[in-house]
Amino acid sequence: MLKVILFDFNGVIINDEAIHLDLIEEILLGENLRPSLAEFQQICLGRSDRACLRDILARRGRVISDEYLNKLIESKAQKYRQRLEKFSELPIYPEIKGFLPKLQDKGLKIGLVTGALRSEVNLVLERAEIAHYFSVIVAGDEIKASKPQPDGYLLAVERFNRLDFNLQLQPSECLVIEDTPAGIQAAKKAGMQVVGIANTYPFHFMQRMANWAIDYLADLELERVEEILA
Repeated sequence: MLKVILFDFNGVIINDEAIHLDLIEEILLGENLRPSLAEFQQICLGRSDRACLRDILARRGRVISDEYLNKLIESKAQKYRQRLEKFSELPIYPEIKGFLPKLQDKGLKIGLVTGALRSEVNLVLERAEIAHYFSVIVAGDEIKASKPQPDGYLLAVERFNRLDFNLQLQPSECLVIEDTPAGIQAAKKAGMQVVGIANTYPFHFMQRMANWAIDYLADLELERVEEILA
């Protein structure tokens, strides 16, 4: 049976992919490298900053130390927070605030698994006043392997079971909402069913990769999902 809904963060909770693109481009220009949108989409979307920057620089022939990589990540995180401070209202996807209480009313537990830093996630969720809905959060700086590896999703299952031993949660009892190929692959590798939401990629692309595809959260038929999982 369906017990838990797990959300991705960037591109599912908050519409901030353009901000991340700008900041990655800024880092590359600072390294005297020419940014590429196609490269960003291929290497960075759905993955942690650490994996993104390490791989995108390696692809350009740059091998950097962990210390230097940490400085780049810290600088990007600071600039990300500064960008958000300029918004009078954060670019949260409008359906989120109405969708979360519906899940709670159905008795479903809610979690979040992301490549974003914990500080960024906390900032957005608290400012949007939705932090209290999420029982478990797994952030990118808490795991070694980025999506498309399943580590984050498997850790979320462990954390739910630590919170409530009687839950006895299995990956097959989780439904994941993702917007990128890396995220969809990670959830499937973890043994979870995945809803692909067409926020970042077209609907037909999500349809090919995920178990279900939707344009908007309101399109998600939870009853149908529950029947299939049952």
